[in-house]
Amino acid sequence: MADSNHTGTSFFLTGLPGLEAVHTWLSIPLCAMYVAALAGNSLILWVVRSEPSLHQPMYYFLSMLAVTDLGLSASTLPTMLSIYMLGVREVALDVCLAQLFFIHTFSIMESSVLLAMAFDCFVAISKPLHYGTILMSPRIARLGLVIVVRSIGLHIPAPIMLKQLPYCRTRLLSHSYCLHPDVMKLACADTHINSIYGLFVVLSTLGVDSVLIVLSYGLILQTVLSIASKAERLKALNTCVSHICAVLLFYTPMIGLSMIHRFGRRASPSSHVMLSYLHFLTPPLLNPVVYTIKTRQIRLRMLHLFHSDRTDIRDAQDC
Repeated sequence: MADSNHTGTSFFLTGLPGLEAVHTWLSIPLCAMYVAALAGNSLILWVVRSEPSLHQPMYYFLSMLAVTDLGLSASTLPTMLSIYMLGVREVALDVCLAQLFFIHTFSIMESSVLLAMAFDCFVAISKPLHYGTILMSPRIARLGLVIVVRSIGLHIPAPIMLKQLPYCRTRLLSHSYCLHPDVMKLACADTHINSIYGLFVVLSTLGVDSVLIVLSYGLILQTVLSIASKAERLKALNTCVSHICAVLLFYTPMIGLSMIHRFGRRASPSSHVMLSYLHFLTPPLLNPVVYTIKTRQIRLRMLHLFHSDRTDIRDAQDC
């Protein structure tokens, strides 16, 4: 009976309210953002893989972050481009559930990687002499496996539970992609269990991760303040600037979106959509930029890459 009720079930996604007439034009900067995010994160992975001097814990974690950003971009890309480029807003139930699974999984994965990177910063500053022995490659690989299992395992029940619900209201979603709370509110059945489970997942992942990140930086700050030399203090803090930027890019829009959902009853629908875009689109776009600018080894490797390309072109022209 449940399967028959879901036959032909579909949802309708939302673009930017009030700007439907210019959706085709908006697809141009959106496409540029996706191309830049995919190119930037792919370049980070290539640089780390091809440069032996970057085979260190910090850059392994950076590679994990790049993979996560690629997954997050790929998860939102199909429906975003179908809305803005093709004007197609309808999405089938199974496709919608698959999308929300991947979006939430990669979001939790990114939060977990940011926590692991905070631990990396703490060890590098507080225990520099033991850094290599604490963060050995096998241990980092096991940590990466734990992150993947944690992110996937916690989100497998969500689409299964949503699949069992009947949807008999107007099936208009609030965003340009499927999200768990957005789909859940369209059900015409009791969703308390789904809501409680969703809250448990958020608190046990994003909530715990953010608290541990803040705690890590509290310990880092305590260690830095104990350093006598001002120059050494600034050097130690400078190693964390890129990570702090990545944390702010990920958590700030999410906190703003949460505050609007709970307290901004009169906020316009556009503000919800824009904050959602900032949360899901800007970290994959800007993380490679931040780490390229602030990480000397990656910056030099990329400059060497482009310089070599220009040299090869000049040599070919001379021939």
